[in-house]
Amino acid sequence: MEVLKIATAGSVDDGKSTLIGRLLYDTKSLTTDKIEAIEKSSKQKGYDYLDFSLATDGLVAEREQGITIDVAHIYFSTAKKSYIIADTPGHVEYTRNMVTGASTSQVSIILIDARKGVIEQTYRHFFINNLLRVKEVIVAINKMDLVDYSEEVYNKIKADFQALNAKSTFKEQNVSYIPLSAINGGNVVDQSKDMPWYTGQTVLEHLEGLHSSDVFEAGKARFPVQTVIRPKTEEYHDFRGYAGKLYGNSIKVGDAVTVLPSLTESKVSKIHFFDKTFDEAVAGSSITIELENDINVTRGDMIVKTSELPKIEKDITTTVCWMDSKKLVAGTKYIVQHNTNRVLAKVESIKNTISTDYSGTKEASQLAINEIGEVTIKLSKPLYFDAYNDNKSNGAFILIDTATNTTAGVGFIR
Repeated sequence: MEVLKIATAGSVDDGKSTLIGRLLYDTKSLTTDKIEAIEKSSKQKGYDYLDFSLATDGLVAEREQGITIDVAHIYFSTAKKSYIIADTPGHVEYTRNMVTGASTSQVSIILIDARKGVIEQTYRHFFINNLLRVKEVIVAINKMDLVDYSEEVYNKIKADFQALNAKSTFKEQNVSYIPLSAINGGNVVDQSKDMPWYTGQTVLEHLEGLHSSDVFEAGKARFPVQTVIRPKTEEYHDFRGYAGKLYGNSIKVGDAVTVLPSLTESKVSKIHFFDKTFDEAVAGSSITIELENDINVTRGDMIVKTSELPKIEKDITTTVCWMDSKKLVAGTKYIVQHNTNRVLAKVESIKNTISTDYSGTKEASQLAINEIGEVTIKLSKPLYFDAYNDNKSNGAFILIDTATNTTAGVGFIR
């Protein structure tokens, strides 16, 4: 079954957790004990409605404060698809959490409170989705019940967001607008009877109608080797396979390939998926590849088509979202984790910080936690990469602190 990964974003009290809870409730994805807990909690709080935020806000602090702090992953399925929702926080101090949640998502739902319209945080949420090149964005204009289901309010917010969208450099992005009332369920799973002027799809209908071709960006085939398979059993005595996940595009038996960084050439002789062999593997497949001749391939190497070599350089210009309380300054050393490859690196310079409200850049010599900036990095050995805009999987990396082994930042190669 096709799996769709979704990230949600919104300011405090915009109703992210309520929207997700309503989706789970109306698709009958909540267990009986969870529904009973929601009903009990809602009654104790004196609500005359079900508090669906309990379905997603797992931390005690989240439930007490009514905000989302950490990224929560929620799973549910319909007859057509399986879904993974990353419920990300909207506060500026949790920008790093939002980047983390949205980095693996193909669809983003940006919530807007119909009473407040497009605000500063809306700019930030949309900026991050542009930065991460999330191809499908749903602008969910929530709490329409609190503005008397006004079509005029909806049109005003839609026009304001379209003006914001005009600032985007990611023109392949598809933006859709849905007015809804998450608390009442209007236009979430079922059509709202209170908004007859809206004739578009509900949130679930829109998600159900998306296909892989709508949300995946095609690029060049990239196969980072995770491990070498050598069973050494009687049946597979001479077997040598290379296991990993294929990104970017498909690969076929007979394709001429090059192994990086050695630049050794060979051809794909077999493609294994569990106990079966195939003539072709598509992007996103976790497979094992056999090559025609025995060459030296190890974890951290990358197999690519010979006609589609990536860039191989020791100096890279990047956009970095900083996640550590210790500031990023020039001259510090980190480990760059790029796919399965690890390279020691030094921060050469920090050129600027990038404003998430589309107001431009500011000169800077350091990056503080949750700041995004342009950073140049020098590597101890060449990296084989693509620009993030050309190939998301082969253009992203993380920075690991050599002393603490913590993930200090996430970067996107320009």
